[in-house]
Amino acid sequence: MKTISVFSAIALLAGSNLVFPEVSNAEERVCRGTIGAVTVDNLKVPDGASCRLNATRVQGNIVVGSNAKLTATGIRVIGNIQAENAALVNVTSASSIGGSIQIKQGKAATITGNTINGSLQFESNSGSLSARNNKIGADLQAFQNTRGVLIGSNRINGNLQCKENNPTPTGGRNIVQGNKEDQCARL
Repeated sequence: MKTISVFSAIALLAGSNLVFPEVSNAEERVCRGTIGAVTVDNLKVPDGASCRLNATRVQGNIVVGSNAKLTATGIRVIGNIQAENAALVNVTSASSIGGSIQIKQGKAATITGNTINGSLQFESNSGSLSARNNKIGADLQAFQNTRGVLIGSNRINGNLQCKENNPTPTGGRNIVQGNKEDQCARL
């Protein structure tokens, strides 16, 4: 038996020749290896895996698992990038993120030359972190990181907030529309 969408059923009942696209649930693609210039719904980098994205379009979110590695170049993400306990997150080369990037309790990360409509957050990471030459639509936050945070030449529409990082974040030439707070007051 063929199933049809609610919209198609309404059109049939109304005697209309209108055709509506079938509605489907968003699927999650698992990345181990390389994905090129294709469109996917949601993307997951599983625990311990390595994923390289080149000009990939993600209609939803990217989730990076524990001890996983993501290297993304020139990507377009409608939603967020979320990494917890990840080994490495690199997002570079004019990538566009519709939501936020959150890197938490992981190791190293480099976020360079991107447009991020939401916030960029580094929290409780134990590796070297870098945020350079980004356009950030909301806040840039760096909290409780322990191997150094470089924050330089970003345009931040919200606040630049840094607390309890050891060592204190370094960098400069940031244009901040909101406030520069705590450890980032001089950046």
